[in-house]
Amino acid sequence: MAKRASGILMHISSLPGKFGIGTFGKEAFEFVNFLKETKQTYWQILPLTTTSYGDSPYQSFSAVAGNTHFIDFELLTKDGYLSENDYRNVNFGADVTSVDYALLYKQRRPILEKAVVNFLQSQEGVERLAAFEATASWLQDFAEFMAMKEHFGNKALQEWDDQAVIERDEKTLESYRSQLVDVINYHKVTQYFFFNQWLALKHYANQNGIQIIGDMPIYVSADSVEVWTMPSLFKVDNAKRPKVIAGCPPDGFSEDGQLWGNPIYNWDYHKATDFEWWIYRIQESFKIYDKLRIDHFKGFSDYWEIPSGDATAKNGQWQPAPGFDLFRTVAEKLGSLPVIAENLGYIDDKARALLAQTAFPGMKILEFGFYDIEGRSIDNPHACTYNDVAYTGTHDNEVVNGWYENLTEEQQAYVNAYTHRHDGEKMTHAMLRTLFATVSHIAIACMQDVLDKPANSRMNMPNTVGGNWQWRMRPDDITDEHKAYLTRLTELYGRANLT
Repeated sequence: MAKRASGILMHISSLPGKFGIGTFGKEAFEFVNFLKETKQTYWQILPLTTTSYGDSPYQSFSAVAGNTHFIDFELLTKDGYLSENDYRNVNFGADVTSVDYALLYKQRRPILEKAVVNFLQSQEGVERLAAFEATASWLQDFAEFMAMKEHFGNKALQEWDDQAVIERDEKTLESYRSQLVDVINYHKVTQYFFFNQWLALKHYANQNGIQIIGDMPIYVSADSVEVWTMPSLFKVDNAKRPKVIAGCPPDGFSEDGQLWGNPIYNWDYHKATDFEWWIYRIQESFKIYDKLRIDHFKGFSDYWEIPSGDATAKNGQWQPAPGFDLFRTVAEKLGSLPVIAENLGYIDDKARALLAQTAFPGMKILEFGFYDIEGRSIDNPHACTYNDVAYTGTHDNEVVNGWYENLTEEQQAYVNAYTHRHDGEKMTHAMLRTLFATVSHIAIACMQDVLDKPANSRMNMPNTVGGNWQWRMRPDDITDEHKAYLTRLTELYGRANLT
């Protein structure tokens, strides 16, 4: 049985810093120091992949390529590819508690372009890029995809003006490669910067006893390099338009269901190729993470398939997915892997059976557990098992203060009684105390709750576009009081990392 442990959920984008968004720079290293000081074991983050639709890390142009917003300029300066004058007076946003993605898209690119030029002017840079390319089989296709996308006005793949490019006519592609060589090189080099900086940060975390829990979305975007170069993986037509799209059915939270828009996998093809692409994708994930949370685990038992063009998810149907065949093949090829299954949402007998077959830890969300004041919820703290990973909430949930404010008086009374909340105790403290006391072998706290943040610090409102993924921690948010409380909880409930 694994040792009891704990950690913090906070994405890289939420780190403080001077560049409008969290980066892999000194603030990230300081956050590792905070985790070590408070005797944590895990830092859980959201997907590191490059974002597309709605700035969501769960909608990406690539299943592998990294989000270049996280590249730190000071580290590039230290490496000799920039000078401070290149970014000293640039406006990255006046609000240090929020990310302005539209502004960053405009302001960061010229600076990164200077760094790329300087990098490629040295023989050392050229050699480093060649070495990186040799280990990144995906890089050429991704760089070409992004260059073509920019050439066609940043339209989605299916809307590009040259059908021969969409269809990947080799003679046409060769012409564009010559024309767009500088832009292709830009995307190659910035990916080198991304992975070079991230792996240095991960190495530092691991040296200090901190493991990274990464996140793998189940789906990729229709506007992605995978759909462009490997359409056989998906249910798409000859123009690479999705025939059916992903989402989830109507439920108590949404009467129309959720319309995600991602293309659905052609599972017959995946089975026929012995799940080769999934083996590759999971391998790539474990190059950059220590543990892997697999998003929407329900979608591997069966999935909600919606006709393309529908305005809601109501007309979808459940379709069978490969289930345990996929994970048995992964285990045969890669061995036993430290995976966490995101088994949230609509979970039926098929989904529960798949989780049991894999023996992966599932997730418990304590906020969900307190809606039923009779104590019968599967997410109630007393329903947690040792093999669960327990959370107060995730990036998709309200922070504790906002959640509590929106409960009924009866629910609030139940929470207060259950958590033994004493007069004057912060609601966040009562919930964190209950979280760390669970039998679950891993407890993960949201950073907003550790900091006792208000409702407007929520990271994401599912099924909405705009206004999400923006929250950032202030530079002076972490106080000695916060450190002392988190350390005390961690030690009290037997979760202290003593390495």
